[in-house]
Amino acid sequence: MTRTLYLHGFASSPQSRKAQYFAEHIPDLVIPDLNQDDFGGLTISRQLAQLKPLLTEPSYIIGSSLGGLTAAILAEQCPELVKKIVLLAPAFQFTTNWRRRLGETTIAEWQKKIYRPVFHYSYQREIPLHYNFFQDAETYANYSFKNTISTLILHGIHDETVPIQVSEDYCKERPWTTLISLDSDHSLGNCLDTLVQETKQFLFGG
Repeated sequence: MTRTLYLHGFASSPQSRKAQYFAEHIPDLVIPDLNQDDFGGLTISRQLAQLKPLLTEPSYIIGSSLGGLTAAILAEQCPELVKKIVLLAPAFQFTTNWRRRLGETTIAEWQKKIYRPVFHYSYQREIPLHYNFFQDAETYANYSFKNTISTLILHGIHDETVPIQVSEDYCKERPWTTLISLDSDHSLGNCLDTLVQETKQFLFGG
């Protein structure tokens, strides 16, 4: 039997609309809380350490945004256990995009002050995020994805948070990936039916 995991995005949770929609349509979907009751101490490395013990059997992984990047890294590190991955607007080129959005001055200030307030969409409030988050993400900036794990990417053409060009660039160098462009933004909230339909077809053949 193959287990299916869903990895929510940055400043999100297992209770997000997208995560719950997938849970309604994929039986026994496992949705770990990547916040771990400590969003301020979040890092990609911490997420990977949390997820690896869950890979006790062959698994499919669905990842949204930062969860998509984490899913891709996890699949690269555990190819014998991760059979297929579905990435929803995956946050490739993560620190490059953050530098573009925040600016070097803001990032330098974050490093100096150690914490930076970030609005958490599930908690509906600002939470101080440690600079370790960005510093840790930098270590994956030039990560090489070489394992030929069957991959489906769904990405909105109006995504201003993670431009679809990021996924297009990723797919150009990796023929084992398939990209489906959608008339949506980063949330992909207007095409949940399509996300589920394409995911189920790709993972389960129906």
